[in-house]
Amino acid sequence: MESLELPRLFLHHPRASSAPTRPHPHSTTNSSRFLPQFGFPSKLKNATLRSISVSSQDGPISFEDETQQLRHQDQEDEGRLLSREIDDFGSLVSFRLTPHSASASASGKTAETQGNLRSDEVEKPEIGNAEDEKAQTIVTRNIVFVTSEAAPYSKTGGLADVCGSLPIALAGRGHRVMVISPRYIHGTAADSKFSGAVDLGSPINVFCFGGAQEVGFFHEYREGVDWVFVDHPSFHRPGNPYGDKHGTFKDNQFRFTLLSHAACEAPLVLPLGGFTYGEKCLFLVNDWHASLVSVLLASKYRPYGVYKDARSILVIHNIAHQGVEPAITYSNLGLPQEWYGALGWVFPTWARTHALDTGEAVNFLKGAIVTADRIVTVSKGYSWEITTTEGGFGLQEILRDRKSILSGITNGIDVTEWDPSSDEHIASSYSADDLSGKVKCKIALQKELGLPVRPDCPVIGFVGRLDYQKGIDLIRQAIPELMQDDVQFVMLGSGNPIYEDWMRATESLYKDKFRGWVGFNVPVSHRITAGCDILLMPSTFEPCGLNQLYAMRYGTIPVVHETGGLRDTVQNFNPFAGGSGAEGCNAEGTGWTFSPLTKESMLVALRYAIQTYNEHKSSWEGLMKRGMTRDYTWEKAAAQYEQIIEWAFMDPPYC
Repeated sequence: MESLELPRLFLHHPRASSAPTRPHPHSTTNSSRFLPQFGFPSKLKNATLRSISVSSQDGPISFEDETQQLRHQDQEDEGRLLSREIDDFGSLVSFRLTPHSASASASGKTAETQGNLRSDEVEKPEIGNAEDEKAQTIVTRNIVFVTSEAAPYSKTGGLADVCGSLPIALAGRGHRVMVISPRYIHGTAADSKFSGAVDLGSPINVFCFGGAQEVGFFHEYREGVDWVFVDHPSFHRPGNPYGDKHGTFKDNQFRFTLLSHAACEAPLVLPLGGFTYGEKCLFLVNDWHASLVSVLLASKYRPYGVYKDARSILVIHNIAHQGVEPAITYSNLGLPQEWYGALGWVFPTWARTHALDTGEAVNFLKGAIVTADRIVTVSKGYSWEITTTEGGFGLQEILRDRKSILSGITNGIDVTEWDPSSDEHIASSYSADDLSGKVKCKIALQKELGLPVRPDCPVIGFVGRLDYQKGIDLIRQAIPELMQDDVQFVMLGSGNPIYEDWMRATESLYKDKFRGWVGFNVPVSHRITAGCDILLMPSTFEPCGLNQLYAMRYGTIPVVHETGGLRDTVQNFNPFAGGSGAEGCNAEGTGWTFSPLTKESMLVALRYAIQTYNEHKSSWEGLMKRGMTRDYTWEKAAAQYEQIIEWAFMDPPYC
């Protein structure tokens, strides 16, 4: 068996020194070596461990090839074999204990042969196969989502969609699920979204920022999920969860520190349905806003015997946002001083503001990366990208060290809300079996926006935030050339005022071809998705992306930059798949991808799409139907999350 390369985790491990000390808050992390322990379930009986070699920079470590009998009162149980689990990138995920009989039955080999633990004799775990076990959950868990937003209560982007839908899917599979999020009160009609939540009358004190902070809890039980809202005056202000028209709130570190502390206490103190969730929970912490939960479990609870059976999984939706604040603020977080290394962060020289700037900071997301039991991103492609210099935003080295527990699961969508056969926002319903309503939606959109009604003219759409990440600069460069073609272009979004003003000016310049809707409107986004023929997504990076999934479900063909979740979900069109000599026969693909991220490559992909629409109607219809019949449900993603959760509980807590 080939040697296993252990990642150098301890370079970033929060407890690096052999003798615990209380370093200065600005001290750096120790660089000692760390050898993780291999944990086995307590029910292991009569297990046979064969030769395993492990290599490290300090030299080889081996477990001798001899039988070790672990005896128990019940001597009649089957022996179990230790086998490896490898992820899609070839990295060690964990170890699995398999019965002799089951392994022999699966492989057709004898027990003696299996005992050698050859890598080619171990079945590789496939997360993607988990959806085949629909509604057949073997072990039910107490799962606690911690998030800054959850639809429909609060929403600024895809994070809210995930934390509003995935909990319901997991609850439907038999798990007990709680979602913990702030109770935002803005003084507007939107506050009615929290009207179903009842004050539990159980305020608690959490200790951070120099004293005791009192927080309350509101609760609503809906669709099998306990929705718990943390109540504090800092969450009661105009704007969105993170800022207002004047910019980002300056006390966001305080607000989300409160959320994390309250989330750790809620499973212990809230008797929801008459019973608390208790200590054996699985915390799903989402992005930097909830990242402190993993650090709190390791530093404040487990040392005193609390949450010793709990696990935490970090879900990274967008690594560009990390919760970085000056190092001096560490003393406000309510953490032991010796755990500064978990959050300690130093900016590179080029990123510092002046010559005397030491670059020292605390980084919430980094704290979760080095303490969580597992790490998940919202697509397989993004799980690789964040380990690269281009996509890691400074955290790539730490993530590479933890690559063995890093996985990617593509998000689902709400197929009830996004369903062209029953969507109340669009002019005419349609489906993959009857596409006649699609052109009616197109005509209705052209009328609504004041464009010439031309059913045969290809309409290109864009829906999203107006910022650099979404590739607006590329669209700006391409519009003058694209407007020379026989197309219409529709944009919906808000964000950078420079882009908003550009949309207005472009609409005035190309009155019969371009429309820009500044702002965001849910019904209009549905009508654009249904009425356009092509959806353009030239994102510079895209962790998962949802608009391309919505588009394919509505028979609108995506043209996307080949990055992150866009590369995972959009299959490039091939009209001659399988070596067919007849155009359209055996065709495959659901859209077009382009790379590199340039105006020229984007225009080439768009013109392929336009030409196919104009000249190859049968191929276009095939593209529409393949996209509309794809499985986008959260049930599929929930089954894959279950597999990650089981892996987390197989091993002892990482910290």
